[in-house]
Amino acid sequence: MKFAFLACSTTLPGAPDRRADAFEHDQQMAALVAALRLGESVTDIDWQAPLEAFAGFDAALIGTPWDYWDNREAFLAKLDAIAALGVPVHNAPAVVRWNIDKGYLAELGARGVATIPTLLIDNPGPAEILAAFDHFACDRVVVKRRVGAGAEGQFDFTRDNPPAADWRMGHAALVQPFLPGIVDEGEHSLIFIDGQFSHGLIKRPAPGDYRVQSLYGGWDTAVTPAPADLAAAEAVVAGLPFPAPLYARIDLVRGPDGTLLLMEAEVIEPFLYPLQGPELGPRLLAGLRRLIASAP
Repeated sequence: MKFAFLACSTTLPGAPDRRADAFEHDQQMAALVAALRLGESVTDIDWQAPLEAFAGFDAALIGTPWDYWDNREAFLAKLDAIAALGVPVHNAPAVVRWNIDKGYLAELGARGVATIPTLLIDNPGPAEILAAFDHFACDRVVVKRRVGAGAEGQFDFTRDNPPAADWRMGHAALVQPFLPGIVDEGEHSLIFIDGQFSHGLIKRPAPGDYRVQSLYGGWDTAVTPAPADLAAAEAVVAGLPFPAPLYARIDLVRGPDGTLLLMEAEVIEPFLYPLQGPELGPRLLAGLRRLIASAP
C-alpha cells in the first residue's frame, strides 16, 4: 500500500524557508517509515500539489500542512477533491471541517465536556477585551484565532496591560481566562490512536512565556496520566460528535478546582510526539490499514 503524508511547502525537507519546528515533520515521517510493512511506502507531499499528484495512493494522512489556517477554504476543498479521487483521507474531511473552527469548544461544552470558559467574538477590539476581564472575573486573558494553530497570531492581555486603543484582532477569535496551571504545571497532551489511548506528555513553556510550542522554547516530558486525568481526556473523545477518529490529541490544563479542562481537541494535523510514544508509528498504520480494509 502507498500512503501520502500531507505537508506544506515550509515543512517539507529541503525547503529554503523551512519552519524552525519542521523537525517535528521529520520525526513523524521517521515513525511511519519504521512501521511500514514489506511493499508499503509513505510519501510526504505538499497539500497544494496538483490534484493528479495524489492519484494512486491508498490513503492520505493529514500530517503537517501548517499553513492551512490562511487558506481554509482551499484546504477543505483539496481534502474533498482527494477523497473524490477514491483516496480516503484521515482524519476525514467532515471531521476536519468540524474541527477547523475552535467554536467547536462551545458545542463540546454543551455536550458536557469540561472546557475552559470561552467567549466567541468576531474580530474583538479593546472594548471586548476589557469586558472579558469582568465576564471571567480575572486579570489576564488569552485571545486566539478561531481558525489557527500553534499559538500563531495569539495575544494575551492583562488589566494593567490592555490592548492599545487602535488594536483589533483581525480575525474571528475566542477569548479565555489565563489559567496559571499552564505555567505552574504545564499543558497535558493525551494522544489517542483509533480510539485508544496511546501516550501522554506534559508540555511546559520557556521561562517568562506561557506558550508551550517548540517554536517559543517550550519543552515536554512523557508522562503516564493519573486515572482521573486519563478519564478527563477519554470524556472528550467520547463527547466528539462522530466516532473516534484515527488520531486525536487532547490538550488540557488544570483548572482552579484541580480538574483538567479542555483547551483544544486536535483532530486535523496535531504533532503526535512519536519520541514520547515509540509505538505511535505501528499503532497509526495499524489503524489506517484497518480503516482501508473496512471501507465499503
